[in-house]
Amino acid sequence: MKPRRPPESDGIRIKDGTSKAGSMSGRHSGRTTSGLSIAALPKTLRLVAKLAPRQLNDEIALAKIELKRKGIQVGVAAAFLAVALVFVAFLVTGLIVAAIMGLATIMPAWLAALLVCAVFLVIALIGALIGMSKFKKAMPLVPEDTIRGLKHDLGIVKEGSEFNPAVLDPTSEQAKAAKAAKEAKAAQEKAEKEAKAAAEKVDVPAPTEAELRSRLDKRRRHLTGVRDELGEELDLKTQAQLLLGAAEAGLKSGKVRVGHQAETLSRSAANLLNRAGESQAGVRWKPLAALAASAAVLVVLLRKLLKG
Repeated sequence: MKPRRPPESDGIRIKDGTSKAGSMSGRHSGRTTSGLSIAALPKTLRLVAKLAPRQLNDEIALAKIELKRKGIQVGVAAAFLAVALVFVAFLVTGLIVAAIMGLATIMPAWLAALLVCAVFLVIALIGALIGMSKFKKAMPLVPEDTIRGLKHDLGIVKEGSEFNPAVLDPTSEQAKAAKAAKEAKAAQEKAEKEAKAAAEKVDVPAPTEAELRSRLDKRRRHLTGVRDELGEELDLKTQAQLLLGAAEAGLKSGKVRVGHQAETLSRSAANLLNRAGESQAGVRWKPLAALAASAAVLVVLLRKLLKG
């Protein structure tokens, strides 16, 4: 018997054992591999590169739809406001006519004009209230669903499956807890920064009046000495005298050193000459000494021969 084949999914089976569904939901759902493997990293990166542009395009399309819907709502609100403005214009016209008729004659016609103006006023108020309610419903003029979707996608990219979409709802407990944790962390960092700044700051007591006066006197004397030294350094005559004195001192010390060196050289030359004379005298007396020793040896040998 042939082994039964496992049932395949409705999509196309790919190499890594997963099925590629024909619909958008099947293509974007599930993991690509059953386990972690470094070989699957390129496939995962390619899948992310494919999914990210599609997700962005869908978000942009959703933003366009949402902006279109909000534009229609704003247009309806603007129409009601325009109607209200028209009736306000009628009101102003009626008031002008009533005022003219009231001033022109004391006939009851002005009362009718006032009643018409009252009707116009009521209609204008109703239209304005409806327009304001429509406008408030359309506010804020931003694609809220698109922004929420982008935040959702960023949360998935950062935290993966651990991301909780409930934090995107400002009224949820998770969002409030996350906001409170963020505020607490910011407050803690601020407190640590302030504590560090306070620790680094040296608490120096304010100087007394006597200390200030003493400090000023010392600094004033110091500045006086510095100014005098600066004046002497900038005085050409003083500097020339100092240079001449330094040159004379250098010449004197040079003469003394030259004299010492000449005396040392003369002594060295005399010692060398004396040593040379002694060495020459020794050279002269060596042959004579050798001759005398040879003669003595010869005499001794002759005596031994004669005795023998």
